[in-house]
Amino acid sequence: MPTVAFLTAGCMLPGHPDLREDHWEHDREFLPLQAACRARGIDLRAVVWDDPSLTPSDYDALVLGTTWDYAEQPQAFLAALEAFSRQRPLFNPLPVVRWNMRKTYLRALAERGLPVVPTLWRSNADASTIARAFDELGVDEIVVKPVVGASAWRQARLRRGDPLPPVDALPPGETMIQPFLHAAVNEGEFSFLFFDRVFSHCAQKIPRAGDYRVQSMYGGREEAYRPSEAERALARQVLEAVDGPLLYARVDMMRGPDGRLALMELELIEPYLYPDQGPDFGAFYAAALERQLGR
Repeated sequence: MPTVAFLTAGCMLPGHPDLREDHWEHDREFLPLQAACRARGIDLRAVVWDDPSLTPSDYDALVLGTTWDYAEQPQAFLAALEAFSRQRPLFNPLPVVRWNMRKTYLRALAERGLPVVPTLWRSNADASTIARAFDELGVDEIVVKPVVGASAWRQARLRRGDPLPPVDALPPGETMIQPFLHAAVNEGEFSFLFFDRVFSHCAQKIPRAGDYRVQSMYGGREEAYRPSEAERALARQVLEAVDGPLLYARVDMMRGPDGRLALMELELIEPYLYPDQGPDFGAFYAAALERQLGR
């Protein structure tokens, strides 16, 4: 029976001094995946990615799971993945991770004609950069995000003329700035889940009243969503722009002012897979992993 390491973060596991508020999502995702893999003869084991005792050669492959602290230490994370991938197959593969880690991949996808939310790419989020962004985008409300980040970390929603938040609440370096889409508070965001490019399910992520962030740690909730054929086709079109094998992919989209879906994120590193909205997600995942392992 092949043994596969499901890489997670220490802060996702009980007993960690800095346990994340959303740590419960690790078990919600991992346990069904582990059971589905076991049913296909694959031993999936949760392993902390930066644990010094981790020995890649003990496993037949490694998959990126709930490594949700990587944005705070991206260079160490990449160095670890480089070391892992020299010894065993890594899913998703290292070149995909490198490309997807910096959100500048959205610019590449936009250049290929995909509908991406308009974005300014700037070296920092200082006061003058933010002030100019309102005019450059022609809007009175924006969102500033780090180019390397996840889970709304150091992200801010800003209105023209409002005082800026503290520096430590803004991106620490390279910044992307987008118009604030009011669909964020009206209907939220849609996540399309694929395993080995096979569609599994879609989740509608809805923020709590008065917020725009959809993550559970900010009070967001999810519902199953049945996308139209056109919406599924658009999500597939995004995936077709990425070469190479993909064990999993999550295409996050939101409705723009024209009423059409636009790409917010293409999550290829450590996306939450919304198991409650896809009761068969484990079977899709395990079958995809079996194919990736060449069994």
